[in-house]
Amino acid sequence: MALTESNMLPLGVKAPDFTLPDTVSGEALSLNELAAEKATVIMFICNHCPYVIHVLPEIRRLANDYQENGVEFIAISSNDVLRYPADSPEAMTLFAKEQDFTFPYLYDESQDVARAYDAACTPDFYVFDGALNLAYRGRLDQSRPGNDQALDGADLRQAIDAVLDGRAVSPVQYPSAGCGLKWKQA
Repeated sequence: MALTESNMLPLGVKAPDFTLPDTVSGEALSLNELAAEKATVIMFICNHCPYVIHVLPEIRRLANDYQENGVEFIAISSNDVLRYPADSPEAMTLFAKEQDFTFPYLYDESQDVARAYDAACTPDFYVFDGALNLAYRGRLDQSRPGNDQALDGADLRQAIDAVLDGRAVSPVQYPSAGCGLKWKQA
């Protein structure tokens, strides 16, 4: 597992639109349908990455803490399922149930959405304001598997709080780090 950092999409860009199948509901869902009036968090994750597995408890806490305040959470998996069958849509459905996801878990089979967001790793986090302009991209917090840093979601929480309060998010943002996205081979 090679450690890969986020590409850090430029702040202020408009969220690229998409329509993807949701492995939780079985419906095709679009960003425009899902986007919240106040803030939308998009996360590129997958089932098998140890970095994702490490942060899942905090992802669930964040969703539970902020969904009632008008924040939408959207998880997307873009990995090549031929090479990584643990990330197949069927496995995603089971994973979402096992992990008690309260948010959609979308499958990006073409990998076009990952490319549009310049996603590089799992997990990779993006916070968009009510107008779907990028306010934050990067890490959840300082915690990584084995580094003994508390899993508290501090960076993402500060960004969400700033967006909800109508304040500018600090431009000092650190890339996320995890497993590189599993791109399809040509």
